[in-house]
Amino acid sequence: MKYVINRAGEREAMDIEKIREKLIKACKNLEVNMVELESHIDSIYQENITTKKIQESLINIAVSMTSFDESDWTFVAGRLLMIEAEREVYHNRGFSYGNFYRTITSAVDKNIYDSRLLEYSKEEIEELEKEMDPDRDMDYDYAGANMLSQRYLIKYSGKMFELPQEVFMAISMLLAINEKDKIKFAKEFYHALSLKKISLATPILANLRIPKGNLSSCFITAIDDNIESIFYNIDSIAKISKNGGGVGVNISRVRAKGSTVNGYMNASGGVIPWIKIINDTAVAVNQQGRRAGAVTVALDTWHMDIEHFLELQTENGDQRGKAYDIYPQVVASDLFMRRVEANEMWTLFDPYEIRKKYSIELCELYGEKFEVFYKKLEIDNSIKIKKEINARELFKNIMKSQIETGMPYIFFKDRANEGNHNSHKGMIGNGNLCMESFSNFSPTINFREKVNGNIGENIFDMGEVHTCNLVSLNLAEIENDEIEKFVSLTVRLLDNTIDLTITPIKESNKHNMLYRTIGVGAMGLADYLAREFMIYEDSIEEIDNLFEKISLYSLKASALLSKERGSYPAYEGSQWEKGIFFGKDKNYYSKSSKYSKDWMEVYSLIENFGLRNGELTAIAPNTSTSLLMGATASVNPTFAKFYIEKNQKGAVPRTVKYLKDRAWFYPEFKNIDPKIYVEIMATIGKWITQGVSMELLFDLNKDIRAKDIYEILFTAWKKGCKSIYYIRTIQKNSNIAKDKEECESCSG
Repeated sequence: MKYVINRAGEREAMDIEKIREKLIKACKNLEVNMVELESHIDSIYQENITTKKIQESLINIAVSMTSFDESDWTFVAGRLLMIEAEREVYHNRGFSYGNFYRTITSAVDKNIYDSRLLEYSKEEIEELEKEMDPDRDMDYDYAGANMLSQRYLIKYSGKMFELPQEVFMAISMLLAINEKDKIKFAKEFYHALSLKKISLATPILANLRIPKGNLSSCFITAIDDNIESIFYNIDSIAKISKNGGGVGVNISRVRAKGSTVNGYMNASGGVIPWIKIINDTAVAVNQQGRRAGAVTVALDTWHMDIEHFLELQTENGDQRGKAYDIYPQVVASDLFMRRVEANEMWTLFDPYEIRKKYSIELCELYGEKFEVFYKKLEIDNSIKIKKEINARELFKNIMKSQIETGMPYIFFKDRANEGNHNSHKGMIGNGNLCMESFSNFSPTINFREKVNGNIGENIFDMGEVHTCNLVSLNLAEIENDEIEKFVSLTVRLLDNTIDLTITPIKESNKHNMLYRTIGVGAMGLADYLAREFMIYEDSIEEIDNLFEKISLYSLKASALLSKERGSYPAYEGSQWEKGIFFGKDKNYYSKSSKYSKDWMEVYSLIENFGLRNGELTAIAPNTSTSLLMGATASVNPTFAKFYIEKNQKGAVPRTVKYLKDRAWFYPEFKNIDPKIYVEIMATIGKWITQGVSMELLFDLNKDIRAKDIYEILFTAWKKGCKSIYYIRTIQKNSNIAKDKEECESCSG
């Protein structure tokens, strides 16, 4: 007789039939031989082994059996892990599925669930529970199940407390809580989430059900050129990071090294010392314990400190000027890019000197206004802090840093502002942490103190912090005839999140209410194409059609919401109100689009009811949450059809969705011509109100030269891309791309 230790700590006879029942459930309808896995039970057994250890060993064996030819073993491992999670929750709290009302009341009592959930009656909760399908827990492969159980299931006193379908229903209930028919929409949201049609960004998935959780992913702030603004923004960065947000910071207003301070010449240390403080703040205040804070710092290419800025993370140079934990971003104008192309000179300036002389903030100009004023500055011989350099040499230094570190990101400022539908209210200074989300933002200014007895008060003129809530359509799971349905539901879901959250800082709440910015994104494009028997690089026209539909359905959904709830406050005077959509008027869509009838309906709705959301779409990288969804990341080709990721926690098989019957329709990223990839990103980007998180991959085994990389970057600019995210390289004599760090907040 063999004995084991059960979860209650009691010694009992090992029951092979119980183990076999779990294996049958885990292997059901999969192309695997269960006997193969079952045969390992004897080798696992040792005297007084725990039942938990047996389950973990079977999971690890299933993972080790996963291969290109037998990829279903990763689903066996995922199912076994979900079975294990269910057992763990049962023993931790005393019950499993079947008493959702008890789950909510006990979680609210423990202060781990939002008390607003109890605004639903017991009868309503029991009605919603009937919609919950625990069998959907079996739809995850090992990578997805592992991520869901380790990262997103809430723990109480260090132990897992909730189950996956409870997560999706609790989130759905809060998403629907302000709806007139909240039961109807809670059900719709639940099915969209649990069937993996829609992927929530990490802040929503992790925080929507916990008390006072932040739901916004992306924030961009600007630092003004004074000590009060600098440390006010340090505080803001800390608060955003503490609440799990990713931060973009524009530092182009800060005076350059050698500038004047309080009348003393050559007193300023420039932007680098402040960036180092931002860097240390990001490290000190992490993203809710998941990882270090994530901050991108942006500087315009005309700033006197740009050369030092490009050395922030390179191996050469003074280590005292390094900041290895932030993500540098350069802001490039069309004028700069033309100077680079023509191999002409470029002039660097100190923003403080320009501001003192002309009362103009150079970083707030773009397009023709910037060009006219910049050329005026170049011929102004009275300007003291000024330096001429070769534009192409500066661009080469940008490229060198990108190849060495993957950064800086590049933000094409004029491209972004040309497409800004809310240019009547401000300008876009740079991109967010993952370069897909941006809209108007401005610094908080005019800091002063007020004293009333023993009470001191800081007073200021509040700026705006770009804020966006993100969700991705999972194209791997959505059929063509479902696209409009799930785009519409996603717009509604995201608009609801704006009213459910109070963001970490006041300027963010102001932006949220003024623009109601949302970011409908996409993942699983490579899966979608494979399912439809299309090859990525040969499908530009089909991709164009797909994202045009997503664009017009997003606008239609927002217009219908505007009819129901009212337009966003900044709508009047916007390009939307003027009938200019993505730089084109109604006549263009009427005559040139194959969906002209749909566009005319959208125009009619917006003309009559306005628009609920100032920004609607943004394509996030979602590298991690795509694993949860079992889809390829974002709108990129797959990096590999099948591979085993090895890390400190073990091996994780990664496989594309249609590996068994459509592997040929998955070209790998390294084998795709970068120019075609950029063209696809530009094609998608022309239908996106914000941006596309576009990363470039260069295989150095293919004799890639600096000239080739230069041409790809210029192709991105000329094709109208608004930004460039990471540059990744496959080193010579290697098949592995450099790892990238991704902000958890944009993982949606």
